[in-house]
Amino acid sequence: MPESVRHTIHDVRFPNESTEYRAARDKLLEAEIALRRQIETVAAERRALPPGGGVTDDYMFQEGDDARSVKLSELFGDKSVLLLYSYMYGPAMAQPCPSCTSILDGLDGQVHHIGQRVAIAAVARSPIARVRAIARERGWRRLRLLSSATNSYHRDYHGEDAKGD
Repeated sequence: MPESVRHTIHDVRFPNESTEYRAARDKLLEAEIALRRQIETVAAERRALPPGGGVTDDYMFQEGDDARSVKLSELFGDKSVLLLYSYMYGPAMAQPCPSCTSILDGLDGQVHHIGQRVAIAAVARSPIARVRAIARERGWRRLRLLSSATNSYHRDYHGEDAKGD
């Protein structure tokens, strides 16, 4: 085996790979390892952050077919942590954000598992009837859906600007 191949990161080889391919593959692997270490470093820094600012408003959201009111504080239920996904679907948008919709597709299937440890919901700026229509279209059955159409939640938490964009 040539010297350049013998001193690589590991011994796994693909059939008929060239020395140039192995060198490039090892270089990529080293970059991936460095990236993973950086991600872990940033994650540790995030976990070490001090608590952020306290929530100053017990926002009132709407949910359900009857658009009943529910306070932010009530969303926790019996959990100490609330995962509240800010869904990019404002009243002026013809369609919701496709990336957000894809994420919520996955979350809908995971609510049972995630909900064992934390409270979970998704909130959009559109009226609740529009949000629920998208949910029916997508087949979402588990995700708690809310509307912030009557409060400043999205603006306060930088989900939209003063013009509603």
